[in-house]
Amino acid sequence: MPLPVITVEQMRRWEAATWESGKTEKEVIALVGKVVANRVMELTRPGDAVLLLAGKGHNGDDVRAMAEHLPGREVSLLSITDPAKTRQKLPLDLDPAPVLVVDGLFGIGLNRPLDADWMQVIAQVNAKQLLVLSVDVPSGVDATTGELQGAAIRAKETLTLGAAKLGLLKPSVSEFVGQLRVAPDIGLVPYRETSDLLLGQAKDFNRFPPARPLGGHKGTFGHLGIVAGSMGYHGAAVLAARGACRAQPGLITLMTPLMVLGLVASQLQSVMVRPLVPGEITFKSITGLLIGPGLADKDLPEDLKETTRKMWVESSVPIVVDASALDWLPSGAFLDKAIRVITPHPGEAARLLNSTVDKVQADRVEALRTLSAKFGGCWVVLKGQHTLIGRNEGEVFINPTGNPGLGQGGSGDLLAGYLAGLLVQPLLREDVGQTIRYAVWQHGAAADELAAQAPNWVVEDLAKRIGAVQA
Repeated sequence: MPLPVITVEQMRRWEAATWESGKTEKEVIALVGKVVANRVMELTRPGDAVLLLAGKGHNGDDVRAMAEHLPGREVSLLSITDPAKTRQKLPLDLDPAPVLVVDGLFGIGLNRPLDADWMQVIAQVNAKQLLVLSVDVPSGVDATTGELQGAAIRAKETLTLGAAKLGLLKPSVSEFVGQLRVAPDIGLVPYRETSDLLLGQAKDFNRFPPARPLGGHKGTFGHLGIVAGSMGYHGAAVLAARGACRAQPGLITLMTPLMVLGLVASQLQSVMVRPLVPGEITFKSITGLLIGPGLADKDLPEDLKETTRKMWVESSVPIVVDASALDWLPSGAFLDKAIRVITPHPGEAARLLNSTVDKVQADRVEALRTLSAKFGGCWVVLKGQHTLIGRNEGEVFINPTGNPGLGQGGSGDLLAGYLAGLLVQPLLREDVGQTIRYAVWQHGAAADELAAQAPNWVVEDLAKRIGAVQA
């Protein structure tokens, strides 16, 4: 199940309910120590030096509790009660540099600016550019608002406890949080409150997609139509089609302008490629449609925009709209119960909302809900770090996978094709939200696997890997 994203106040109520049940803080801290130690063991090798930085509060207690669970590691524990003294000797503790620093200086209770000595301690750690694992929250980050309290530890990874805290998902603190992981099982009673903001997990997709029926054939798995590509952007059509192929629909027909038809068709084998001819834009027997990747040339057929608007409002088949075609959509309602998905990045979202990227990023959930409401309650995939999936009402899901390597041309085209290739299949439309979330998760998870193998992977590598990651 996806995990709730909560405020510090909600976390405190959760803890209070646990203490009322009879479980003690000491028991939970002991379990947290083991959980964090397990992650440290995964991040290090025998003989590696690990420096534990423990502050005065319970966050420091969590770090102190892990010291005895790190066999084979050269562990140093630095409990900091006087930052003025610590900043004088800390350079000695950081030389030679430990393989990993575990940050337990401040937890979710921090809600005031740090004094100069604490900021100096944090600056000394950051200056070494070490691999840092922060426990629950990077020290110095307000876990509710995401604001910095003067300075903050720059973590490579943050292992947050119980549930993700709202402030950790703010784009403004991404460089301090690093990769966000959740340790949900730390001995607390079951979470009793609700949250409309949920963080996905890999196990949400166990046994998904469901097995294809043994008697299935091309007609069983749908026919996707794609309208993509233009002069100078023909690669977007190719990547969208390749992404769709990895989703394994029964048939794919790609319509692309005549001037790039040869370039596109020569790179595809199983995809039927047709010219996009003015006055002849028709889709026969398709069960889903993707419009947008690479449609950036000014010489596109004039009737393409009107056809897009008409199909968005009237067609019964699922439609995914991406890239330039987002600007062609009409606001307001579409056919009842029809599946509609848009996939903007923050810049496109800002343009559609007549806003700015900064405003979109300041409240991504609100931007998603406003976009969905503008376009009839459609599904929105708001791309970026922690891609959001949701509509104007109900739950909004945060994707946990992906890395900066996705920030290269063609990545979004590939995702759009893969997503559309899934939604075109009748068996995968029983839970539309699950299918959309899976597409986004798979896209990011494939990128994560590639990044673990080589730093210079390219989108063509992603096109070969997407769909193959096991949950």
